[in-house]
Amino acid sequence: MDTSSSILSSLGEREFSNGDFYSGEVKGLLPHGKGKYSWSDGTVYDGDWDQGKISGKGKLLWSSGAKYEGDFSGGYLHGIGTMTSTDESVYSGAWRMNVRHGLGRKEYCNSDLYDGSWKEGSQEGRGSYSWTNGNRYIGNWKKGRMCGRGVMRWANGDLFDGFWLNGSRHGSGVYKFADGSLYFGTWSRGLKDGKGIFYPAGSKHPSLKKWCRSLEYDDTGKFVLSRSSSSMDVDELRSLSNVTRSLSTKTSASGTSGRMSDLRDFTSKSARSLGSAGQSEGQDKNRIAYEREYMQGVLIKESVITSSFDRSLKMRPPSTLTKQVSARTFLTFLTGEHNYHLMLNLQLGIRYTVGKITPVPRRDVRGSDFGKKARTVMFFPRDGSNFTPPHKSIDFSWKDYCPMVFRNLREMFKLDAAEYMMSICGDDGLTEICSPGKSGSIFYLSHDDRFVIKTLKQSELKVLLKMLPRYYKHVGDHENTLITKFFGVHRITLKWGKKVRFVVMGNMFCTELKIHRRYDLKGSSHGRFTEKIKIQEKTTLKDLDLAYEFHMDKLLREALFKQIYLDCAFLESLQIIDYSLLLGLHFRAPGQLNDILEPPNAISDQESVSSVDFGVTQELSIPPKGLLLVTHEPNSVSTAPGPHIRGSTLRAFSVGEQEVDLILPGTARLRVQLGVNMPAQAHHKLDEDKEESATIELFEVYDVVVYMGIIDILQEYNTKKKVEHKCKSLQYDPMTISVTEPTIYSKRFVNFLHKVFPEEM
Repeated sequence: MDTSSSILSSLGEREFSNGDFYSGEVKGLLPHGKGKYSWSDGTVYDGDWDQGKISGKGKLLWSSGAKYEGDFSGGYLHGIGTMTSTDESVYSGAWRMNVRHGLGRKEYCNSDLYDGSWKEGSQEGRGSYSWTNGNRYIGNWKKGRMCGRGVMRWANGDLFDGFWLNGSRHGSGVYKFADGSLYFGTWSRGLKDGKGIFYPAGSKHPSLKKWCRSLEYDDTGKFVLSRSSSSMDVDELRSLSNVTRSLSTKTSASGTSGRMSDLRDFTSKSARSLGSAGQSEGQDKNRIAYEREYMQGVLIKESVITSSFDRSLKMRPPSTLTKQVSARTFLTFLTGEHNYHLMLNLQLGIRYTVGKITPVPRRDVRGSDFGKKARTVMFFPRDGSNFTPPHKSIDFSWKDYCPMVFRNLREMFKLDAAEYMMSICGDDGLTEICSPGKSGSIFYLSHDDRFVIKTLKQSELKVLLKMLPRYYKHVGDHENTLITKFFGVHRITLKWGKKVRFVVMGNMFCTELKIHRRYDLKGSSHGRFTEKIKIQEKTTLKDLDLAYEFHMDKLLREALFKQIYLDCAFLESLQIIDYSLLLGLHFRAPGQLNDILEPPNAISDQESVSSVDFGVTQELSIPPKGLLLVTHEPNSVSTAPGPHIRGSTLRAFSVGEQEVDLILPGTARLRVQLGVNMPAQAHHKLDEDKEESATIELFEVYDVVVYMGIIDILQEYNTKKKVEHKCKSLQYDPMTISVTEPTIYSKRFVNFLHKVFPEEM
């Protein structure tokens, strides 16, 4: 065929030198319209072309046997189409630039089926997956794994409705068994971890619909794992029940094996005991439930409770809510829309502050940097100005205190300015968290959990600014200080004249490990306990609630108390009182029970204690060895500075006085620093007065990872506190009340911590 005539013709055929062949419509020298192209390797495309590129609808058959039929654009699989792979799996749905993206349905070669949303080639968003064995999951996905809110139904009839992370149950959820029994609780990486309540088949339980409605949605209408819904509110479930004390279970301290044998038949025996007791008291069998506490899949504590649903409670006025509101009258206006505006203003102000001070060349601080004139004030009108951007909040004024000082502090703490700004001012926003104290302050948490922002009283602001020069010197001289890190102090004045002061601090519990217990320890005893009815999983407990003492490596303990002495002397010199040690504990499951841990992807949970085989042929190791200290390797652990990470790597006596890392088998390798990732053994202190109880605690010794820091350092021993001390001393033992002279406070605080962290004899 003549080449010149084929160029001018709308139809033509052409064979290329590499063996490819085209037949169809052309425009000039390029395929355009309908045409068929065959590659030398056997791949064939038959369909639409546009200026030499595959565009429109067509069929593509690869030499491997895979085939695609659907939309193309610019040479890519783009639009709606069906792909049949060489393994006979079939995907029908949306494509973008050769990858699955959008809504689609894929049937795998083993007959598994996924139907839902895709992103960049992986399941992401809402979707359902059905396994050939009858299991089915409906819920959220991320990067090809179950992540977020979702429901899994197993072929045996079991069902889990809750939160997932990387394909494993993680967060709050409810597990419903085929026989009708239920477990409300929390999971961590596929294992039960934390408190929950188990309702046997036939027993009364809270409404599942009500529980599901308590889970939150994000702006797109999808379920999200928020901080308020990522953990089970056991207290709310327990409020529907009364703890029964008719059952007495004595726990032997003679050894673990005896305690485990108690546990083996605990559920069945307690049920029978409560059954007989209930008959005499007119209670129904279906009122029995069990409050349980797990640690990485191991049941460590169980209490028998009885359901006592009282419909009349729904008609009662919310008296507890009224008390909470009245207790926070100082900031009651910071609710709803006002709270939203406040958070938005805070983000705008910090973005402005960091952006303005960061380009300024670094220099040593001067005395004037701490003075009253060391302030930056800026007005943020809603429509913007020459210096501020427009925003969606209300007009406000912003004041930044001692900007050069805090800029140097952030650099001293090795905090990157951009990361700091993105953490607080990013699109994910801030989350309000409950205040653990009586101050009435509001706390906000950054989206990545790195920073805590706390509202301050005017008196607290004055104390902070007054101590700032000495604080700056103290944290500069002592890189291992346990005292709270301050990153910035600011004030917002709203349009109606209300002034709100903030301080930005590091979150001491920013860790990949779950914090199972939180304690606020002052060393005083009067009123330093938490009512049992108010204790929830994330409740910060007090001195008298602490039922453990912690045994540490010799050098770790020496480093700890060396710094505690220095920090307390610093606070005493400033006449500061009311500070406390914030203590966070991550418990490790006892090592001798690893053989009964739930596998991360278990088909079903084992909720009945009696169903677990506790036969022990060898003597159990007490204390357990669930943590391992090894020589520090910088390339094996994260050395990036965190919001609370303190100074240098610590040395351990047990590893030849070398710098050490902490290995948590199967979990992580962590750098050990003062107040961060510190290993210890928690010895449970038995209380003989409380031996008669419906609660059984399985172990006296636990491996724990400890996090700690000294907080609340903004209360001076002023005239008001002196009067308070004299008045309370007339009613109570002066050594038991919190408010006392700084010297006595410091000494009592240190002495108490010596009991909490006793020296090995």
